[in-house]
Order: sequence, then C-alpha cells, then structure tokens
Amino acid sequence: MTSLQRTDILSLIHLRSDGRRPNEIRHMTCHLGALPPTTDCGSALPSSACSGSAMVTMGLTQVLCIVRGPCDVGRRTEELPDRATLEVTMRTAPFAPPGDRRSTNPTSDRRLIEQSHLLQKALSASILLHLYPKSKISVTVMVLADDGGRLEAAINACTLALIDAGIPLKDMVCACSAGRWNAGGSDEIVVDLNRREIQAATGGASSGGGGNNSGGGGGTSDTIYLPVATMPQRGTVVLSQCESRLSGGAEAFGEVLECARAGCEMVMEVMAAAVRERGAGLWKAREGKATVVLDDW
Repeated sequence: MTSLQRTDILSLIHLRSDGRRPNEIRHMTCHLGALPPTTDCGSALPSSACSGSAMVTMGLTQVLCIVRGPCDVGRRTEELPDRATLEVTMRTAPFAPPGDRRSTNPTSDRRLIEQSHLLQKALSASILLHLYPKSKISVTVMVLADDGGRLEAAINACTLALIDAGIPLKDMVCACSAGRWNAGGSDEIVVDLNRREIQAATGGASSGGGGNNSGGGGGTSDTIYLPVATMPQRGTVVLSQCESRLSGGAEAFGEVLECARAGCEMVMEVMAAAVRERGAGLWKAREGKATVVLDDW
C-alpha cells in the first residue's frame, strides 16, 4: 500500500502545497510606523532620521522598508532642477534566504541591483517628485525572510512607508505575482506564488523574488512566472516582468496578467485597511485618546 503525502492529498482536492486555492493570496499583514521617526538604524539600514517605515509580511516573506526625506542632496551634481531624486537600496539579511547564510553586498550583487532598479521604476510612477525639486528621497528595503515574492513584498512595503512618511502619491502601488505551469496534471493559473511554486514555474532557477526567471530554458514553454505591480484605482500597470518564451503567445500572457491584477486588487484591500488603521491611531493620539499596546510581532 502506497502512502500519500500531504501534497498529494492537497492536489486531489485542487489545493496548492500550502493549502491555498489557486486565486488566493498568502496571509498578509501590514504595519505602518514600524520604527520611531528618529530611529538611528546603524549600518544595516542607513537612515539617521527615519521619516516613515513599514513592515509587510506575505506568507513567510517579511520585508522592512524605511524612507528618509525629502532632504538635501549631498552632491550638487546629483540635483535635478525640476524634481526630486529617488534613491532605492535593497538589502537582504544573512538569515533571510533558507539554506543560504552568505551575506550579500547590495552594491555588487546582480539580483539586488536589478530589483532595486525595478523598485525605483515602480515607485517613480506614483510619487509626485515634481513637488520636491533639488531634493532627495531615500528608500531602504531590508528583506528579513524570503519565501518567494520578495520583490512584490518590497514594493508593497515601500508604498506603505512612503504613505507613513507623508509623501504624496498618485495612487498606491500594489504588487502581486501570478504563474502557470503543469503541476499534478492541471494547468491552472495561481496568484501570489511562494518559493516552491516559483521554482516549479521557473524550472528551479528562482531568485526568490523575480528578476531572474529562465522560464525553463531558452525555448518556448507553457510555464510562466509574472510579478506585476499596478496602481489599482487608476487601472495602470507600472511593472510587469516575464522572461519566459510562451507557446501561447500574447493570449496566454494576458490571462496570467489579468490574474495578477486581480491579486493586486486583493493586496490593495489589505494595504488600505492598514492605512486606515494607522490614520485612526494617529487621530486618537492627537485627541489624547490613544491606547498604548505592546506588540510582540
């Protein structure tokens, strides 16, 4: 008699390896104001005057973001006369990726440099940079735990940290991923992929958060992993990255993109609730009715 594993039982009832339905995102928590405004973050997070911060957890992936500014630009050659300069740095803690304890240098690691660039492009589409000419806004992201989707979690954390810092935005930038591959005989599209699902969709060549997807090699394939960032209230896609060569062409890509945009809508609901909760707490504090709660998150 053959013994069934947990994943076999879940596949029989059309659930994913972590018990979610195909169109269900991971459990997501958002905490604005994760650090006090004047926190000295030291060398790990270089921000002597924290203007805003946020902690976002998506499943087992956890990201902390700190925003500093707008402030003066250190070098006059870096000033822009008509808008602010956006500086984004992404770092990973040595204990973040499972099984890999090596420390990475954000100035030389190719994946971190690429994801920092993608973060900057996605955030620049929403921030009203023209309101702060000749100034600089610094965004520092620290990945504390990486179980897949670190780029999406970083985008969501940056958006909430910018809101906490009081920097005006056109709309919230919400990110979620979607993917398709033939797993267990089914060819369903799933949203918000975890590390195991990303490795299955990319043939094992996963960077843990997008930006290094081979899609199963150089030939055409039915597998796809697609991180997407949108401004849901404006209906605008600000980031969409796919390195797979699909046999289905634009139609297959469009189906996965629509599922990813639906995931971004669900992420926006969680983020909007966190913003409302933060605003209500600040209003109570202003009225002298705040209650101090010690969190152990």
